[in-house]
Amino acid sequence: MVERTIPVVDFGVMGLDLDKPPSLDEESVRILADQIHIAFSTIGFVYLTNHGISEKEIAEVRQAGDGFFNLSTEVKKHFIRPTDGKNFGWVSLERESLNPSRPGDLKEAFNVCELHDETLRWPDQEVPEFKPVVTSFFNKCKDLAFRILDVIGIGLNLQEPSWLSQVHGAIGTLGNATALRLLHYPPLPDKCSIKPRQVRCGEHSDYGSITLLFQDEIGGLEVLPVDGEYTPATPIPKTVLVNIGDLMQRWTADKLISTKHRVLIPEEEVKQRTVRQSLAFFVHPDNEVMIECLDGSKKHPPITSMGYLQQRFAATY
Repeated sequence: MVERTIPVVDFGVMGLDLDKPPSLDEESVRILADQIHIAFSTIGFVYLTNHGISEKEIAEVRQAGDGFFNLSTEVKKHFIRPTDGKNFGWVSLERESLNPSRPGDLKEAFNVCELHDETLRWPDQEVPEFKPVVTSFFNKCKDLAFRILDVIGIGLNLQEPSWLSQVHGAIGTLGNATALRLLHYPPLPDKCSIKPRQVRCGEHSDYGSITLLFQDEIGGLEVLPVDGEYTPATPIPKTVLVNIGDLMQRWTADKLISTKHRVLIPEEEVKQRTVRQSLAFFVHPDNEVMIECLDGSKKHPPITSMGYLQQRFAATY
């Protein structure tokens, strides 16, 4: 078995600190694109430094999340994510099973998909800062995702590199399923209360184009390279961990790799008793975009972005 490490790449030339990024045909951008392409075509993950979302902004979202998750279950039930509707709201502990062969995952979440639907129930009274802080962070993640997608387009040698970001243009609206998830892994119960084979987050690959993950210092994420064994994705301060999703792998005819990953129950008792938090921005193409192999091959049959997502949701919930 070959053990692979996740590369660390400086994204500063395209980071959000720059109001206007350089032209996509500049040499510095081409070098960045090649580095990211190598990471995504070998292990499917990369750490990006100098991405432009501040530690203060990330901390504010985590604090708002704490405010919500520390509410009583009875209060949180008022904001529960519907099983047959929009991907917005609270997902209770053990509600999801990302590996259907395991018991429900030992985590809860708050999902945010649309920003402008007035029928959505935000915890405005319970946690007044929640909506403005989360909405601002969602938009920052969207802007960063567009820049990452542009760089991926360069690495794939697309005739129009910005085409990828263009077909994600409806993020934050009803026409796109991209979701920000505030993930909360509570302190674990006594071992006798944990079901056989139960974990914090079961083995899975992500569904969409790319995922942006902001980890806390607790860690626990492990990734499975195609030619190796599970290896820790150790948190690195001031980085965002980005990975390829299944639709991007299909789109690129398997040139870019959607890698399985998981969060096990930690062996150290102190970590078992510690809250773990992650902020994950799951990026999807617009709902009606037809996902066909960009190289013209027929390696994967065509499917719409939403059609694929509905298949995966049916297995998860």
